[in-house]
Amino acid sequence: MSLTVLVDYDSGNLHSAEKAFQRMALEGDAGEVIVTSRPEDVARADRIVLPGDGAFPACRSALTARDGLYEAIVEAVTSRARPFLGICIGMQMLATRGLEYTETPGFDWIGGEVTRITPEDRALKVPHMGWNDLILGQPHPVLAGIATGDHAYFVHSYQFRVADPAHLLAHVDYAGPVTAIVGRDTIVGTQFHPEKSSATGLRLIANFLKWTP
Repeated sequence: MSLTVLVDYDSGNLHSAEKAFQRMALEGDAGEVIVTSRPEDVARADRIVLPGDGAFPACRSALTARDGLYEAIVEAVTSRARPFLGICIGMQMLATRGLEYTETPGFDWIGGEVTRITPEDRALKVPHMGWNDLILGQPHPVLAGIATGDHAYFVHSYQFRVADPAHLLAHVDYAGPVTAIVGRDTIVGTQFHPEKSSATGLRLIANFLKWTP
């Protein structure tokens, strides 16, 4: 039976994500979904999901503070090509570095940096919060059945600016482009919370659970 692991490193409330992934796994006969902080569970996982809420440096520190957990993720994704989904800060940590509060190294799995959102219209508030329309730029299996104009739910003040445009799968307009989805090889990340994004988010979750790169 396929196993999807949601990584728990005390950087966000995983209850809603767990329920959404378990629901779509049941509906799609996509195996088991567990929430865990155990490196050995990550090592045996067929798919890995890394959520994250809060600030980039705090999430990065919390992840590496758990003995062997970060190393297990790296080995599974970079050595054994396990499909990986990063959510919110979990997506931002894919970058080369983050610039929130202080410069912090990321995983450097997708080149680029995480910088503060600066809308051209100064009347727009930061954080970028609420529903926004996706604008798809690159085809990808996790986006099957999702179209430009579909809604997703965002809560963030910083965005991932990718170095290679080929790694930008989708963005939204917030008085200028704001990165929504990135991806390369077996790695994908969403700035928005799919578990809070209604039909669009559930479709993406279902696609990820069936994705076999």
